[in-house]
Amino acid sequence: MSSPDPQVRAARNHSTPAAARGPVVAVTGAASGVGALLTERLAASEEVKQVIAIDERRGECARAQWHILDVRDPAIADKLRGADVVVHLALDLDLGSDTAARTAYNVRGTQTVLTAAAAAGVHRVVLCTSAMVYGALPDNELPLSEDAELRATAEATGVGDLLEIERLARRAPRAHPGLNVTVVRPAVLVGETDTALTRYFESPRLLVVAGSRPAWQFCHVEDLCSALEYAVLEKVDGELAVGCDGWLEQEEVEELSGIRRMELPSAVALGAAARLHRIGLTPSPAGDLAYTMYPWVVSGSRLHDAGWRPQWTNEEVLAELLDEVSGRRTVVGRRLGRKDATAAGAAGATVALLGAAAVVRRARKARRRI
Repeated sequence: MSSPDPQVRAARNHSTPAAARGPVVAVTGAASGVGALLTERLAASEEVKQVIAIDERRGECARAQWHILDVRDPAIADKLRGADVVVHLALDLDLGSDTAARTAYNVRGTQTVLTAAAAAGVHRVVLCTSAMVYGALPDNELPLSEDAELRATAEATGVGDLLEIERLARRAPRAHPGLNVTVVRPAVLVGETDTALTRYFESPRLLVVAGSRPAWQFCHVEDLCSALEYAVLEKVDGELAVGCDGWLEQEEVEELSGIRRMELPSAVALGAAARLHRIGLTPSPAGDLAYTMYPWVVSGSRLHDAGWRPQWTNEEVLAELLDEVSGRRTVVGRRLGRKDATAAGAAGATVALLGAAAVVRRARKARRRI
């Protein structure tokens, strides 16, 4: 039999779907949040051959192959066989979660996924933490490079877990030769998310600590998903920071939001936050306040060098966030429900209480000087 005409052969090769040549990608935490959005995005991509979706319940993406199990189950290794890349998004960062249980889930889950991926022959794992791991400090550069030292502490919600995940990411290639790990660190994430930082904009007044220098940089979940897709397709690797270009000063945030500030001395704000959290009235520890006090803006230079660009601006993301939280009232991280009759009044009373605490503290200091 004669061989096909070269032009016919070329036409056949050209007509082969790109997905047939693309990677098989497994996504954990695929049923909700960022995982669900990424699963849909990858399943629709012509550059991805197949998507394996893993979660404790089935999600809505019909084009994915679903496996229902806990990511801490060693049996996950069997589900990952045949995958080229794993994107691990099964994390618990819920403000209401028990701290010890949350840490056990996040750390053990990441350890299991990394070990299972290596055992299954996966060559790349993509982890998602947060730019919060850089820490919010008064001497931070604006913006921070991806190679900046991780100076965060475990004092803010979930940051201790994220730092441990970062350590696991650094150790994994040494423990499992041939396994590449990419870490993606988004700025303040917005898009049907609930964090201490998004709740900041549910307050009747924006708490500003006297002498602080806030700088706000946001990341829309759609931009995070496109950055994760870049990592999946190996267009970029290593440690990646992702967010909108530039940042907003506190005065710009107040002008755009229309929410006035309440300024308190550092000792009063941090002391009140610590006491309220200690007695269980608020879910946010005092460490969360640092991220509203000092800059932790990232450059995202590696993604930019690879050709990635955010589709959202800080102004647009802030507008969407304000629309999402409209009608909610939160005080020092605690969301007021319908049972809190006259929620706005309750919030105003708490703001007044914090303000009074500042006055009392100043009065006590004055008396001691007499």
